[in-house]
Amino acid sequence: MSEIREFWTAMKASLLEVVEIGGPVVVVLIVLSIVSAATVLYKLWQFRRSGMGRHRSISMALEAYERGDAKTARALLAQSSSYLVAPLMRAMQVGAGPDHARQSDRCDAEAETLFSRLETGLGFLDLVAQLAPLIGLFGTVLGMIEAFQGLQAAGTSVDPTVLAGGIWVALLTTAAGLAVAMPVAAVHGWLSAAVERDRVFVNHALRRVFAPDALTLAQLSPKEAA
Repeated sequence: MSEIREFWTAMKASLLEVVEIGGPVVVVLIVLSIVSAATVLYKLWQFRRSGMGRHRSISMALEAYERGDAKTARALLAQSSSYLVAPLMRAMQVGAGPDHARQSDRCDAEAETLFSRLETGLGFLDLVAQLAPLIGLFGTVLGMIEAFQGLQAAGTSVDPTVLAGGIWVALLTTAAGLAVAMPVAAVHGWLSAAVERDRVFVNHALRRVFAPDALTLAQLSPKEAA
């Protein structure tokens, strides 16, 4: 317990030192990193809760539907905990019936609504990934201005160590900005790719239901296809 307390005390002292050296720019970057971390944790929880990427039951249901067993397909679909169940269930209830064109558009719209909820917060992560390096660079520019102002005020009695110290302090904000941006950009890319994979999956699944091949149409009874 004492080791944890000592570690926390040392980390807190280091953080306060960085904030004192970097000034308001580092404070802004720390706040952005905290909010970004909270957003990432929320998105991971949301993805896990919605069953993102876990569509085994849906795949089995689609296979059963293409074999002409719509009843089994709907039963398998009902067992799935995926967030994509609702539009696919509606699609299977309509099937390749006479109203399938209008219902296809509605199912696509329902699926896009689900994806828009999953994409909530990704725009913020993308903004942080792009803005954090610029904030860090802005802090570096301000620090360089301050360093050269001190150099001008010193006149002929210039101490190179003072200038070097001012420069490394200025560059600290750029490093902080990149340290925030790089992991956020990586996580944003991974989350966005996961959403895009599911978007491709559900689009393919809906097309398999609304535009079955000739063998599926022959196996489906009129009652099941309607």
